[in-house]
Amino acid sequence: MHKSRLEAFSDGVLAIILTIMVLGLKVPDGVGVSALLPLTHVFLCYVLSFVYIAIYWSNHHHLFQIVKHVNGPILWANSNLLFWLSMIPFVTAWAGENHFAEVPVALYGLVLLLAALSYFILTRALLASHGQGSDLEKALGSDIKGKISVALYALAIPIALIVPYLALAIYVLVAGVWIVPDRRIEKVIHD
Repeated sequence: MHKSRLEAFSDGVLAIILTIMVLGLKVPDGVGVSALLPLTHVFLCYVLSFVYIAIYWSNHHHLFQIVKHVNGPILWANSNLLFWLSMIPFVTAWAGENHFAEVPVALYGLVLLLAALSYFILTRALLASHGQGSDLEKALGSDIKGKISVALYALAIPIALIVPYLALAIYVLVAGVWIVPDRRIEKVIHD
């Protein structure tokens, strides 16, 4: 099965997710800068979520540059990833509109954790399909950054129930680590 339909579908779903998030931003009541202040939490959460979706889109794009073909398990693994990413607009709105309260911030982290695990599952399905010694296996390597990210999300979720701003700082830290494009795949492609 050719990978182009999976890529096009994924791009479309991610575009819809971003559209839903921006449509969730409410126009302030008033015309002055002071009218924006009550929306600070919502906007900050939107920015973080936008960055996360952009990171997933970029990494997905890079990943599929080296993928040769897809099969049923890969399609389902990709759909699983898209499902968890599609939950980001909901947790973004809930956390932002509730001024980063404990439970919404914990649920935000849970969605990030499940998206990260889903991405890991997708890479494992791709590796199973492409075999040992493939360029994909060389490019993915041990995925230390991915494993550390999962551990940080798992740590941040219970922290969110006590100190939500610390959990948010961890989510920002993980995003900061991933904002630098993953060069592993480009290195294998250009070797």
